[in-house]
Amino acid sequence: MPLNILEIILCVLIFALLVTSIFRKLRLSIILGYLLAGALVGPNGLALAHNSHYVQDLAEFGIVFLMFTVGLEFSLPQLFALRYPVFVIGTLQVVLTLFITTIIGLFLGMTKLSALTVGSIVAMSSTAIVVKQLNDQAELHSPHGLTAVGILLFQDLAVIPIIILIAGLATSGQHSLQSILILALLKGIFAILLIFFMGRWLLRPLFLIISKTRTVELFTLTVLLVTLTSAWLTNLFGLSYALGAFLAGLMLAETEFRHQIEVEIRPFRDILLGLFFMSVGMLADVSTWYQTWQWIALLVIALIIGKMTLITLISRLSGKDLPTAIRTGIVLAQGGEFGFAILTLALTHSILPSDYGQVVLAALLISIALSPILIRFNKQISTLFYSSKTITTEEPCPKKMSLITKKLDQHIIICGYGRVGQHIARVLDKVKFPYVCLDLDSELVRYASMAGENVIYGDPAHPEILNAVGLDEAKAIVISFNDLRSAITILNMLHKSHPNLPKLVRCTDEFELKQLKSCGATHVVAELFEASLAFSDYLLRLIDIPASKISQMMEEVRSKDYDLLQRVFAGSQATTMADDTSLHKQLKPILLLEGAYAIDKKIKTLHLKEAGVELIAVRRGEKKFFKLLHSNIKLKQNDILVVYGLPSDIEEAEKRVLEG
Repeated sequence: MPLNILEIILCVLIFALLVTSIFRKLRLSIILGYLLAGALVGPNGLALAHNSHYVQDLAEFGIVFLMFTVGLEFSLPQLFALRYPVFVIGTLQVVLTLFITTIIGLFLGMTKLSALTVGSIVAMSSTAIVVKQLNDQAELHSPHGLTAVGILLFQDLAVIPIIILIAGLATSGQHSLQSILILALLKGIFAILLIFFMGRWLLRPLFLIISKTRTVELFTLTVLLVTLTSAWLTNLFGLSYALGAFLAGLMLAETEFRHQIEVEIRPFRDILLGLFFMSVGMLADVSTWYQTWQWIALLVIALIIGKMTLITLISRLSGKDLPTAIRTGIVLAQGGEFGFAILTLALTHSILPSDYGQVVLAALLISIALSPILIRFNKQISTLFYSSKTITTEEPCPKKMSLITKKLDQHIIICGYGRVGQHIARVLDKVKFPYVCLDLDSELVRYASMAGENVIYGDPAHPEILNAVGLDEAKAIVISFNDLRSAITILNMLHKSHPNLPKLVRCTDEFELKQLKSCGATHVVAELFEASLAFSDYLLRLIDIPASKISQMMEEVRSKDYDLLQRVFAGSQATTMADDTSLHKQLKPILLLEGAYAIDKKIKTLHLKEAGVELIAVRRGEKKFFKLLHSNIKLKQNDILVVYGLPSDIEEAEKRVLEG
């Protein structure tokens, strides 16, 4: 009896849970687990999910949410910086792959259209696998990671004209192929400009309005609406869903909502991505592979080795150093999700015979199954193709590290050599204290190194990099960049390996401060609070408060993690999700009107601490606020209690005070 959609989803989820749990236990790639689970439940396995198109339709949104979060990782200046890998390296990769594969196909006796179709399939790489794996490995913003993302973006742009071209050659219509392509290009440009203008003028005001509602559910709903609307718009105008989602994420990347949006969207992204990989696994018909295994093996080798070689050569000729070029080639040496879309189109229009289609499908699946392993060990594999003496500004150089760190002892490690990192380095230079800096901006590292600065290219989130710069001998570590996720990664790693090492971290606001403190940061410097302290410092000096008293006051505020400054009253004009009253503590006054339970009661009998709030002060009449030194005082009518806590706890405390 065929299963309905709910039963299919249940089978898929059960097998996903079982297989991926086993793979996680064995420390194997979770993506391989999803592929295997899909093959087991698919129509060619146990046939539990015979109507796999239900899952495939749902799984497509996994790519949408993935590209949305990729957009959140970038900004418009970063995207502009990727113009070279997108439009130069990406163009060359797609065009040359099409040309070479078509020539080989014609040589093997295929028709022009069949050879062109196979070339189009081979030209595509997996955005889902590459981006997810690089992000998990903290390599998304590395030189080879950025180059790979640029090429993937061009592939996403190129897939629509390729599909139009293949469909146009396979069918005859009233319009010429040239007019169809021009119309698709114009519609695509219009869609991209529309999303950019909507993002610039509508998205930020929309999220400002939503944040004022103090409702997390509404915020999550808005994130989903924006993501899917952008995907729908680009699809409406002939481009991929993924491109629209990427552009929406890009528009929100520079707003104050970026971190909260990422938190809200991550569960949807991870679940749907898992379904996507399972839907890919469902396409496998392993029982027929033995009949054409020679052709499958040949195509897999050509796909992985040939594609890696071509991308490496193009990247190298485009000015990338050898390690970066090779690692980019390794990362992109697989088939992609859009390759399945092109293959489906080819089989629908009988461009490829079914036996050819199974060979291509098997090669794509095998390359995707091998891809997590290749990406995971891309650095180790790349070293097989060049001498260990090869030195680039885009790779941590062991010789340079040893020259800089061999004389260091009780030094400071500065993670990030941006403006803040450079300011810290200048201060340390003034007092002649040893330090070493790490940064992933190769151009910045090159310039600073030429000027004689102790700066090394390297990712501080990798333990071997920190160990190479003398982590065991360091006196303290400073995380100066403004990247919450990377900072948390470093802190979690250091909390296990070096719990007693002082860790000074930079953040922007109270929201980030609490997360960083919970991850083991020794001291957190919050820019929002430091700006207030600097302003107060100048003001106190202006009104002739003694410098010693000012210094003592500032030190007291900092030693208590800005507790004094965090205690603020929440207004109606929330500007960031950090101000969301459902998530953060606040001050609130409670007025004891006639008939209130707390009148004539001693403060200690109210048990406010049990409700989770702190009584800060009491106001009576025209008297100023005063600190309570004991709790034996009896409250009177019209007293005002100033309490501090989470809104839900304050509500409970207010109920106790007024109703008992």
